[in-house]
This record gives sequence, structure tokens and C-alpha cells, in this order.
Amino acid sequence: MRGPKATSIVVRKPNGEMELTMDDTVPISSKSKWFRMPLIRGVIGLVDSLRLGTNALMYSASFYEEEEESEEKGWFDKLFGDKADKIFEGLALVFSFALAMLLFFFIPTIVTSLFKTWIDNTIALNLVEGIFRIAIFLIYIVLVSRLEDMRRVFMYHGAEHKTIYCYEKGLELTVENVRKQSRMHPRCGTSFLFSVMLISIVVLSFFGWPNPLVRVLTRLALLPVIMGIAYEVNRILGRSSGPVARVMTYPGLFIQKIATVMEPDDDQIEVAIMALKAVIPEDPELDKW
Repeated sequence: MRGPKATSIVVRKPNGEMELTMDDTVPISSKSKWFRMPLIRGVIGLVDSLRLGTNALMYSASFYEEEEESEEKGWFDKLFGDKADKIFEGLALVFSFALAMLLFFFIPTIVTSLFKTWIDNTIALNLVEGIFRIAIFLIYIVLVSRLEDMRRVFMYHGAEHKTIYCYEKGLELTVENVRKQSRMHPRCGTSFLFSVMLISIVVLSFFGWPNPLVRVLTRLALLPVIMGIAYEVNRILGRSSGPVARVMTYPGLFIQKIATVMEPDDDQIEVAIMALKAVIPEDPELDKW
């Protein structure tokens, strides 16, 4: 859980106990007023969230590594020694980024090029590319959600949402109160990613349909702009409960329901409550979205 002044990580260890660790590292956005500017703050926030999320997963995995007995270290540990974990983390991020670029940028734009013979309108081509991108995204997250380990991660995701809802309603943070809350939340990262997909269709339509190389480079260059716009849209929708907001947030909520946010058990809810309590600020004004 991330609060205005600190980040907490709570891990349910193999023996059933919960362990809390706190990180008072200030977010990147607080280091410069420019990082808090509209459009820019969304990109900075995403980078910060990816960094914190990766560190949290690596930290939680370390508890289970301690339980495993091994007579000798693997070749990776022997090669890099004490720096093995950091190097592995960096390689994992690079691989994840490369896979995302392949699935959501290279493949959709190359496949759409095959339709250019029948479609000569650049806006229509960008729309087709966007549809392919969304289709790949949906297939990807549904398949990932079927993996046992990821299913458990998504159950913790549900515990996070329910606990935040409980806190936002001003209710006491108990397992009983949290369990009653919705597991879908309009400010979820899943909704943000889906917004990126939709907004990319609109933004990229202004840049025509150049050759494949220029097309890919254009999409990579405009990705921060698209993410910045998507963040601001998500921010506005997250504050509103009107009919327009409900319609616009429905696709993201639907994806949460079918794949990325699952019903947690009571043990997971306890973990989420402990993590949230650790970062609640004394001044409620600091915690406003």
C-alpha cells in the first residue's frame, strides 16, 4: 500500500505470520514541481508504481526462497554474486518491456498493414490497429489470470480494492467490513491500461499511416503522451459517479471482474488491512485523490 508519505509491504510468511516493512522513500513526483504537472504526473507515477511493484514482488518472493534448501547456488548467483538479485530484477524489467512492445505495438501494427489493400483511410487503419491491440490485451490478461501464482496475486489485488473502498467510506477497517465491499475500483491500474488502449486510437489517428518503421517509432515516442492523457482521464472519472463516468469506466471494471481482480480470502484481507493502516496519514487532506 502506498500512502502520501510512505509505502508499506506486508507479507504473509510460510508459517502464517505477517511481516510489515516500511519505506519512507519519497515518490519521484515530489522531487520537482514539474513532475506534478498534468500529463507529466501520470507518466512519472506509472514509472514509480512499476518500480515499487517490482520491488514488492521480489521482496515477498525472498521469504519463500529462504524456505528452500539448496546445496549449491545456481550459475546465475555464482556469476554475479551479491548483485545477482538486482541484475535479475533489471533483466526482468527489460524483458517485460520488450514483450509489451512486441505484443501491443509491433504485432498490431504489422497485422493491420495487411489490411491496407482494402482500407485506404488512415483513421480506419488506426481503428483496426487499436481493435487488434485491445484484443491481444484481453487475451493476454485472461490467459495470465489462469496461472495459479497470478491468480493468487489477483486475489490480493481484490483485497487491496476492498480495503481501500472500506477506508474511503469511513468504515472501521475490519475483515467483516472489508469483505462486504466491491472488489472492482474505477481507479485501478487495469482501467488505466484500458484507457491507454482507447486513447492511443484517437491520438495516433493524427499521425497518419507511414511506413512500418516510422509507425513503430511514432507509437513509442507518443507512448508517454498517451499515458499522460489516460492518467488525467482516469483521475477525472475516478472522482465522478455520474452516468457518463459510469459508462466510460464500465470496460475497465468489466476486465477487472473477469481477470485481474479476484475475490480474496480472509487471510489476504488481513494483510491488506495491516498494509493500509501503516500508511494512513494523520492529516486526511493529504490523502485526497
